[in-house]
Amino acid sequence: MSKRPKRPSVQEQRATQQRIAAQRALAAARGKRNQRLLVVLVPVLVVLVVVAVLVVVKVAGGSNSPKSGQSAAPAADAVIADVTNVPAATLDAIGKGAVQTPPRPITAEKITADGKPWVLYVGAEYCPYCAAERWAMVVALSRFGTFTGLGQTASSPSDVFANTATLSFHGSSYASQYLAFNGVETLSNQVVNGQYAPLDALTSKESAIVKALNPNGSIPFVDIGGHYLINGASYDPAVLAGKTHAEIAAALSDPSSPIAKAVDGTANVITAALCKLTADKPASVCGSAGVTAAAAALG
Repeated sequence: MSKRPKRPSVQEQRATQQRIAAQRALAAARGKRNQRLLVVLVPVLVVLVVVAVLVVVKVAGGSNSPKSGQSAAPAADAVIADVTNVPAATLDAIGKGAVQTPPRPITAEKITADGKPWVLYVGAEYCPYCAAERWAMVVALSRFGTFTGLGQTASSPSDVFANTATLSFHGSSYASQYLAFNGVETLSNQVVNGQYAPLDALTSKESAIVKALNPNGSIPFVDIGGHYLINGASYDPAVLAGKTHAEIAAALSDPSSPIAKAVDGTANVITAALCKLTADKPASVCGSAGVTAAAAALG
């Protein structure tokens, strides 16, 4: 015959009840603490997810037309096509156009590279005058050779002619049977620790040329084979104000456009100077009506 289990005493029952109550209170406290953590962590996690998405979009996507203050992006194909293939009829119709300050003749050491006359450009991406001059230089040099790797960006938002849409020579190359060209962009348009971030460094040869012909360091500086010099923009950059890269490039084919008169006119004058280096080759370019008319501006 089995014995009946011993009934807990009143003290033991009270102890068990107290232990259960304590466990329930602890569980309730843990639940409230987890709720407070969720209230804090959920917004943080949401912010982190949003930031991660923005980073991915910036790295994977991006626009071919960066705002000023951003590094240059590869130039859009349509922009390159328009600026490097301005119709000969348009250039002939414009002649010297609205050029204000043509390249000036200089007496200096003739500069060459790879056995060809050498054109040296020194500028900076933040510079609004460089922004204007690059358009004309690309139009002119494209009549003698081919660019690859041109970028597009904008001048400084805090300088005169703010946010001027422009091209960039940083990271580009140029091939021609007639000329050698090097475009040096010394500074970007991005401010780091209160200064524009550095880009391209001058070689010792380039530094010597700049020191001899441009002691004040003004930009843009262009040495055209030791025969001609450009210091500053050749036309008024205001004509480009408020225009996008695509709008500027498209306007270059319209001889009635103020942009074409400024950019293409300057390009014709620069082309006339380049023809002095190449012994008027190619003849189809150097003998064209637009270049012949623009040559008079060289003096």
